[in-house]
Amino acid sequence: MDIEARLKELNITLPAPPAPMASYVPFTIAGKLVHIAGQLPLADGALTCAGHLGGNVSLEDGQAAARLCAINVVAQVKAACGDLDKVARCLKLNVFIAATADFTRQPEVANGASDLIGAVFGEAGKHARSSVGVASLPRGAAVEVDAVFELK
Repeated sequence: MDIEARLKELNITLPAPPAPMASYVPFTIAGKLVHIAGQLPLADGALTCAGHLGGNVSLEDGQAAARLCAINVVAQVKAACGDLDKVARCLKLNVFIAATADFTRQPEVANGASDLIGAVFGEAGKHARSSVGVASLPRGAAVEVDAVFELK
């Protein structure tokens, strides 16, 4: 599997991995597991989607934000292992969605992240997932995604 070639086919350029915004590291490695800290929808250091689903953020914008979070997850995985072809599989995504109390379409928002991981890693991108609505996220972000990957 040539992940870099797949990224080019998908017209995805990985950004520099976003720096942590507080007192934590962007990833940890334990044995063959890489844990990626929560990634926000950041592009060029700026938050691209703030607010709440069911409020001022549309479903489509939430999905796009989740996709961008997943791109940042992939950038962190590359920083962690140096070569994306070392990834055996994505084990788990946790997708947190800032939402109003009556918003119930978290799974559809999370598909923005899941679909990106699947497109990039193919069969190795099939993962378990949680999609959770929350009252607020760091910096007012609408979506945050963290992940666990297994290395070969």
